[in-house]
Amino acid sequence: MKVFLGMVGCRLNQSEIEKLAFNLRAAGHHIVSKPENAEIAIVNTCTVTASAAADSRKMIRRIDRAGCQRIIATGCLSTVDPEQIQKLPSVTDLVPNREKEELVDRYIPDNQHVGGEVRFRKPLPGKNKRTRAFIKVQDGCDNHCAYCITRVARGKSRSISRTNIYKDVEFALDGGVKEIVLTGVNLGSWGHDLSDKDSLSDLIKDIFEKYTIPRLRLSSIEPWDINAALLDLLKHPSFCHHFHLPLQSGCDETLKRMGRKITTEQYRKLVDNIRAINHETAITTDIIVGFPGETEKEFEKSLAYLETIHFSGGHVFRYSPRPGTPANSFVNQINECVKKDRSRLISEVIRKSQAEFFEAQLGKEVNVLWERADKVGDDEFTLNGITGNYSPVFAKSKIDRNNEISDVKLLTVEGGKIAGQIINKIS
Repeated sequence: MKVFLGMVGCRLNQSEIEKLAFNLRAAGHHIVSKPENAEIAIVNTCTVTASAAADSRKMIRRIDRAGCQRIIATGCLSTVDPEQIQKLPSVTDLVPNREKEELVDRYIPDNQHVGGEVRFRKPLPGKNKRTRAFIKVQDGCDNHCAYCITRVARGKSRSISRTNIYKDVEFALDGGVKEIVLTGVNLGSWGHDLSDKDSLSDLIKDIFEKYTIPRLRLSSIEPWDINAALLDLLKHPSFCHHFHLPLQSGCDETLKRMGRKITTEQYRKLVDNIRAINHETAITTDIIVGFPGETEKEFEKSLAYLETIHFSGGHVFRYSPRPGTPANSFVNQINECVKKDRSRLISEVIRKSQAEFFEAQLGKEVNVLWERADKVGDDEFTLNGITGNYSPVFAKSKIDRNNEISDVKLLTVEGGKIAGQIINKIS
């Protein structure tokens, strides 16, 4: 059977559809790149913001218009608001997050169970194709951030077993993957429900001992989950020098209302500690503007703080009320026009510090993993990829180097990326 896989949202959703693809192929099905060629579509939805929920609905409608008459909806929006999704055209089944692991066996007909023949990861076709392998190691969250609907949609924190993680790592490496990204809703809590001795840093060390991996990267991780053992991993040659540490606000009063378990001073000390180990480590973040009760004074305090951290990148979100969260009923909700203006100002600060981070790398020789190769002539390709510290790089090449790691000299910053030149070293 021909199956189209669509998703909206985070890297965790990406890791889940990659796992779905593997299970579907093991059951004898074929993954197609376009919904018009599919007999069944599976959509992994998102509801972290109102915009993400809208994008999820749009994707389902777009698949219906493409002619696919059976759509299986899963993910966070399908879990939190099933009635809303059920009304959309061609949605025949709703699969809540807790049943996602059994989706293929329970909801897809004609499974042939040929799993023994599928022994390696194969990148998804189409827009969701990724050179890097996103591996889910944890799900759910026990934090109580006032704005977050994900805890409602995903439930309590729970760790994936080492056995299953190792299998996914092996399948990825057997498929030629050069970079593995560990993902989870609350990644830093991995192991807390397994034993007192299990921790994320222990898991990573064991992966490095068992397998030869060119690169291993962490997805978003809460700053309070970064400890000395994780920082020590920066010394490992395969551990990517990049931490995505959600801050959400640069004002302590706002952070307190948000229910965040950190202060701006604690966050600053963490960033300083990371940069003391390696000053080229990228620190990226998430910021929410317009949280209920965020006064002009609080916003100005946040803006000034962000200017001092010098992030190498980040995402800025306008606060989005989500039914079922405490902040949805908070007083002093902020006007949307005010949110837009604040979002613009914060985005400008992050763009400026990102450009400075890129400029500081010029002239250096780094390793780049190429994630896309576009043919621009009879014998020329434009390559796009990322460095270990998550800087986007492009370069010209006479050959297709997709999913290869090259030594590259960084030359100039152009259009939000770094132009590089591939170095052909003589061995």
